[in-house]
Amino acid sequence: MLRSAVVQLAVGQSGRHMPDHVFDLAVIGGGVNGCGIARDAAGRGFSVFLCEQGDLAGATSSASTKLIHGGLRYLEQYDFRLVHESLVEREVLLKLAPHIIRPLRFVLPYHSGLRPWPIIRTGLFLYDHLSFGRTLPGTKSLDLRSDPAGRGLKPMYTRAFEYSDCAVDDARLVVLNARDAAERGAEIRTRTRCLSAVREGELWRLTVNDGRDATHYETVAARALVNAAGPWVADVIAGVTHTTTPTKVRLVKGSHVVVDRLFAHDRAYIFQNADGRVCFAIPYQGDFTLIGTTDEDYEGDPSAAEISAPESEYLIDAVGEYLDMPIDRASIRWTYAGVRPLHDDGSGKAQSASRDYSLELDHPTGAAPLLSVFGGKLTTYRRLSEQAMDKLHTAFPDKGKSWTTKAPLPGGDIGRSFDAFAEDVARRFAFLPAPLIGRYARAYGTRIDALLDGVSGLADLGRDFGAGLFAREVDYLAANEWAAAAEDILWRRTKLGLRFPKENIADLEAHLAKRPRL
Repeated sequence: MLRSAVVQLAVGQSGRHMPDHVFDLAVIGGGVNGCGIARDAAGRGFSVFLCEQGDLAGATSSASTKLIHGGLRYLEQYDFRLVHESLVEREVLLKLAPHIIRPLRFVLPYHSGLRPWPIIRTGLFLYDHLSFGRTLPGTKSLDLRSDPAGRGLKPMYTRAFEYSDCAVDDARLVVLNARDAAERGAEIRTRTRCLSAVREGELWRLTVNDGRDATHYETVAARALVNAAGPWVADVIAGVTHTTTPTKVRLVKGSHVVVDRLFAHDRAYIFQNADGRVCFAIPYQGDFTLIGTTDEDYEGDPSAAEISAPESEYLIDAVGEYLDMPIDRASIRWTYAGVRPLHDDGSGKAQSASRDYSLELDHPTGAAPLLSVFGGKLTTYRRLSEQAMDKLHTAFPDKGKSWTTKAPLPGGDIGRSFDAFAEDVARRFAFLPAPLIGRYARAYGTRIDALLDGVSGLADLGRDFGAGLFAREVDYLAANEWAAAAEDILWRRTKLGLRFPKENIADLEAHLAKRPRL
């Protein structure tokens, strides 16, 4: 880890501690919004310091439904602006990261006892046309009695609509933003907690602690501070910066379950529920189906969030309403839960709380600015980051302007369709197993050449720790993507956790302990 930019304190003649280096921007939080802001700022010419108390995407950002989507159900809340912005961003992100974002068709079976057919059709018509410059296929009707999407569903479901959205590797989206920020000069510090942030005139002075040594404290100075702490945003305001904000935070927990693959085809489902909500059943990692999500208000430590028994039952029952052969709780292979820091708009039900974002700028005259981020979702992170930096522009009029609309994320510069890229990769690395090289192409895009530099055979990948996780990839992730623990690699960087043998985790941890850390 480069430490040269971290402030060292010197005592001047006046007795005041004066920093010998000052960052333009300090960011608290290594989720999608924090890393997106760090990337945008670094590309505008800001010197950036980002600290994250755990791993990148270690909380809410990796506990998503793993979609880049407009949010079809938000139309019922008349949130047309958010849906439009999300659909536009869906197109932008698909071009910037075609390796980790892929088009996905969604099947919405018609349930005669719920929303009327004409209402659904009208909503999907709007969904198709709120995205200007749409490249994905539009909505079409399906006869489930003959279409493969009807197999496995109860015979009562005979009609459906099919529309487009995208699937995303959520944690990799975060890491790639951090990687690009670092390559543009940002200093990214994981497992580093900000203990306090004090305004001293036109500077913020942060005290941070590296989690590897509880007694080691450092001081960082910055001209502006961004609070992108996700579900901890209010805690940072009250307990770290000791400031106030008029925006209230509503913590809403969303939970998911993963079961063995339910359908032979590669399409996803969106099922209507009697309570007015919807439930997704999405192909996941080839052999599994991801089911989610729930919405319930949450109190307590966001890091302790976990699915409850009623939530598991709700998701299983919601899918079981449509399946010809229902599943039960014994079918669950994995569960996860995350806490969304939503802008509290006074909605009665958690499911109705807006997924829009709010940016609060606290910038008293003659004082360093503080920008706090509330709400947001994966799909709109880039636009949120852009607007965050635009809000800070008055404090930094000499810095560059927005630039991220057409700048690919690391590995995303494939210059053609992903399928054509993957075919070329398969030919160039034909000496490696096809499933392995296919996974590498999806995860790393054009960075596959850095991962496999000098590799001419399977033996060059080193030890296989299990599930196709070779030492070469582990070392790459430690050296380039801030992976410091087995959990970082298995559940966020590679998503191999569902297949990885538990008895091999200790060996993986021991190997990582010997690797230099970013």
